[in-house]
Amino acid sequence: MDMDKTPLLPSIELSTGKTPDASVIWLHGLGADGNDFVPIVPELRLPASLSVRFVFPHAPVRPVTINNGMSMRAWYDVLAADIASRADLAGVAASQKAIEALIAHETSRGIPARRIVLAGFSQGGVIALHTGLRHRERLAGIVALSAYLVAAERLPDEASTANRDVPIFMAHGDADPMVRTAWGEASRHALEAAGYRVEWHAYRMQHAVVLEEIQAIGAFLARVLAPA
Repeated sequence: MDMDKTPLLPSIELSTGKTPDASVIWLHGLGADGNDFVPIVPELRLPASLSVRFVFPHAPVRPVTINNGMSMRAWYDVLAADIASRADLAGVAASQKAIEALIAHETSRGIPARRIVLAGFSQGGVIALHTGLRHRERLAGIVALSAYLVAAERLPDEASTANRDVPIFMAHGDADPMVRTAWGEASRHALEAAGYRVEWHAYRMQHAVVLEEIQAIGAFLARVLAPA
């Protein structure tokens, strides 16, 4: 992908130290924006010794079919309520390109890919997972919350060998009515069958994030971003 011609998405940035040596690019869900997950940074309880730049981009505004064509921030159009035909794959590809540009921007600021985590909730988790598995350089990790694997049949041909062993954190609510629990579980099993390492967490919740989950993410980030 040619990142030079891809404009950077507007983003909110928050650093946990004066000189960040790692980055987390965190993608919001449908209809939200980059502000959505800014408040969780202190709740992650990251070690004081870890200096991380959090990047919270805003998705483009686009019509969303399943919401009667209403325009809102979305990483891709949602076409239907079933997983097989849910995602607009052209929109997924466009968002993948936009996130690749953000990764390239972080590396241009001195953060190597191996010190970058892609994270996201719902649609954002879909894009984090989709992009991370295809990124050409090894990443530190992928966090996919209340999300699913889109275009799973394409993964064998499109997956990057550099990220075959990337740590993956997946979490889902056991009563999620929007992104069904079964979709998340099926995605987890598909990844494991393909040889990926998945750290799976299930919580008593619907389509949301809970404190216990946030703290588990914090532990995951502390581990994958720990200095060598």
